[in-house]
Amino acid sequence: MSPRPLDAAALRLVRAVHDTGSVTAAARELGLTQPAASQQLRAVERVLGTPVVVRAGRGVRLTEAGLVLARNAVAVQSALDATLEEVAAVASLRAGRVRVAAFPSAAATLLPAALAALRVRHPGLVPTFAEAEPPEALAELDAGRVDIAVVFRDAATGPDGDGPRRLRVPLLEDDVVVVLPGSDRQGDGAVDLGALADRPWIAGCPQCRTQLVGTCARAGFAPRVDFATDDYVAALGLVRAGLGVAALPGLALAAVPHPEVTAHPTRPGATRVIEAVAHPGTTRVPAVAAALDALRGAAGRLSAAHVRPAPRRRPGAGTGAPRG
Repeated sequence: MSPRPLDAAALRLVRAVHDTGSVTAAARELGLTQPAASQQLRAVERVLGTPVVVRAGRGVRLTEAGLVLARNAVAVQSALDATLEEVAAVASLRAGRVRVAAFPSAAATLLPAALAALRVRHPGLVPTFAEAEPPEALAELDAGRVDIAVVFRDAATGPDGDGPRRLRVPLLEDDVVVVLPGSDRQGDGAVDLGALADRPWIAGCPQCRTQLVGTCARAGFAPRVDFATDDYVAALGLVRAGLGVAALPGLALAAVPHPEVTAHPTRPGATRVIEAVAHPGTTRVPAVAAALDALRGAAGRLSAAHVRPAPRRRPGAGTGAPRG
């Protein structure tokens, strides 16, 4: 027997011949010409290596092999119909899933609003979420384990040369602010980082403080990091206790209550760009396109301190700190 598989059209024809008792009638029922139907039956017989129909008086009848095909044609057609209905449900967003990875402060602020809006608009769509810092989120995207990676980069960095591999959708510009104990009276304006050169600093892991170190370098000093933590709650607690100062992204302060501390813009300033990243081909998938729209909408509605909509341009992609 040829390894070439039978197609659904051939099975439908064999079933129609069984039901009508005639190749001509079967062809008429399926919208085929009689010669085309006969040719298709001969092709089926070549694939199977055995006759499917034989003459019987003025009509035809199915052989044992033909009867097997006719009997299973109903199940095959039912499975095909169910498959097409499932695809239609996914295409119309009545079903399906979309997988998103995002860093912690976006997961606490941007993602809940976006995913809630997505559920309201498309109740049958199932979003899933995994927390990951930008490098890990992009690795998950490239491995096909997520559909969208929400990441950030230092606004001062240039394009990363992604080219056609990735599509980057700008969502927010997130100002990094300096956080001081409430007892430290600095007024409401921007704080000159150079004035904090002698203070102890609270920062993330060595790999996650690139932006802080670079910003302080522009202010003429290297920060003395006495406390290292990637936990924003812990960082705020240390600041509240008067043990040091910290530079944190606005999204983090929007996510965590911070009484007894004050947040200030910095001189020189530091900003990160928040982006949703996907592979260009997947943006034609309805679930991915809907999730990107929901992220853009949530970003536009996000009105927290030090967070503002990103400009409508295609930024590059660095993933320097501060973390999450």
